[in-house]
Amino acid sequence: MCRRSNKSNQVWAFLTLIIGLMRMSFAQEIVARTYSNAPIGINFLSAGLVQLKGNNYKLTSEVMGFTHILDVAGQSGKLGIVIPYGELSKKATINGYQLNASAQGLSDPVIKASVNLYGAPALTLDQFKSYQQDLIIGLSVAASIPWGTYSDQQMVNIGANRWFIQPGVGASKAIGPWRFELAGEGIFYSKNTNYLGGNTLSQSPIYSTQTHAIYYFENTAWLSLDATYFIGGQTLLNGNPVSGSQENWRYGSTLSYPLSKHNSIRLTGSTGAYSKTNNSHDLIGISWQYRFGGGL
Repeated sequence: MCRRSNKSNQVWAFLTLIIGLMRMSFAQEIVARTYSNAPIGINFLSAGLVQLKGNNYKLTSEVMGFTHILDVAGQSGKLGIVIPYGELSKKATINGYQLNASAQGLSDPVIKASVNLYGAPALTLDQFKSYQQDLIIGLSVAASIPWGTYSDQQMVNIGANRWFIQPGVGASKAIGPWRFELAGEGIFYSKNTNYLGGNTLSQSPIYSTQTHAIYYFENTAWLSLDATYFIGGQTLLNGNPVSGSQENWRYGSTLSYPLSKHNSIRLTGSTGAYSKTNNSHDLIGISWQYRFGGGL
C-alpha cells in the first residue's frame, strides 16, 4: 500500500497526469466519417504524424494504420488497426523542485471495427458509383492491446499496461453535398496492477459525444468542422482519488485532398474550448493515405 504525504500526493498527481495525457488524447480524438459507406474489398493504408502541446508538455506520435471494408450481413463495415509510436516530455515545479519526465517507444495498438446497421448497403466498386447516401445508422467498437513499451520501474511509460474498450453508436445524414454526423461513445478501462512497483492504477469511464459537418467537393476532397465533449475519467491510485473528473470541450477541422486515384493527404487540427481541470491541448496532424483493392 502506498502511504503519501502532502508532497507525495502532489508528485503522484503529477505522475498520473502524465499517464492521463496518453489516455485522454485518445478519448479526445475527433474522427469524422466513422459511419460512412465505401465499396467492399477496398483497403486503406495510412501513415502520419500527430503532435499535441499544452501546459508544458509535448506528445509526438508517428502512426501507421490499416482499414479494410467488408460485407457484414448485407451492410458495409470496417475493420482496422492503428499502431502508434510516441515521444512524451513534461516539466513541472512542485514545492520548488523541478520535475522532468520523458518517455518514448511503441504505444498500445488499437483495433477498430464498425458496422452500419441501416442505409449503407455492401456494394462493389461498380455498384457504388450509383449509390446516394440518405441516413446511415451504425455501431462501432475500439479496443487497445497492452503491447506498448512499459516498465513498472519507470515514472512515465508510453504503454498503459492495461486494456480499454470503447463502444459507440452514431448516425450520418446527407443533405446535398453535406454530411452531418452525431456519435456517442464510452471508454471503459481495466486496472494497471503493476504501476510503480506493485501499485494499482485505475480510471473511471469516459463518456463522449462528437458532431461533424462535412462538405464534399466535386473532386472527392472533403472538409469537416468537428466538435467533441467528454466527461469522466477520474484517476485512482490504490483506490484513492488522485485526480478529479475530466470535462472538456474541443473543436477542430479536417481536410482530405486527393492526389491521385490511389493517394490522398489529410490535414487535421483541434484545440480546447473549455477544460475543467486545465488539461487542454492543441493538436496538429498530417497523414498520407493509399487506397487499393476492391477492383481499383
